[in-house]
Amino acid sequence: MKRWIAVVAAMLLAAPFLPARAAEEGKAERERVENAGKVIQEILDVPDDIPQNLLDKARCVVVVPSVVKAAFVVGAAYGRGAMVCRTGRNYQGPWGAPSMFALEGASFGFQIGGEATDFVFLIMNDRGADSLMKSKVKLGGDASAAAGPVGRTASADTDVLMRAEILTYSRARGLFAGVSLEGSTLRPDGNANRNLYGRSISPKQIVRESKVEAPPSADELIHRLQKASPTRG
Repeated sequence: MKRWIAVVAAMLLAAPFLPARAAEEGKAERERVENAGKVIQEILDVPDDIPQNLLDKARCVVVVPSVVKAAFVVGAAYGRGAMVCRTGRNYQGPWGAPSMFALEGASFGFQIGGEATDFVFLIMNDRGADSLMKSKVKLGGDASAAAGPVGRTASADTDVLMRAEILTYSRARGLFAGVSLEGSTLRPDGNANRNLYGRSISPKQIVRESKVEAPPSADELIHRLQKASPTRG
């Protein structure tokens, strides 16, 4: 009996702090989405950015802002970001609400040289997009991946690029370029989605079923993608 009283008392003492903790966690996710929007805005405003024909073909875009080498300590090689996809049947509609994702894998920890690095992924076909919504995807294993070309008129007709389900880019020290991230993984971040939307919800429900409205923090990310590529080519 005394044990139960102690448990109840502890729960009552903790209760006032739970809403504040949830709000703080939600704030972190909102800031991450806002940063993803800033990254896309800045990348699409430079001449040598993502080729237009590739952006027009993409089903989804994943942005992982400000990954730093300091994060790559034992068991902690990861970055967090957001995925935005075109809505509607066959990913033909306007860009929709973001789903939170995590990037993991020591293989890219040594490529960024201690500098804060932004990563951008173009998901180029339905299979790649559908796979990401279900489970963790290993780049170069579960999904074919290649370093993306840059420049609005860059050629994208090589065999590697034509076959790739995911094209990968990085930006560090102001330099935007394709980068190989084979061996790294992308996975849905369920905790972050819960923090952002206030309830447990899957990437499929967010992206394919449109079960939520995009939060205001995603306005810049969605608006910039919609402006740059309003329809899928």
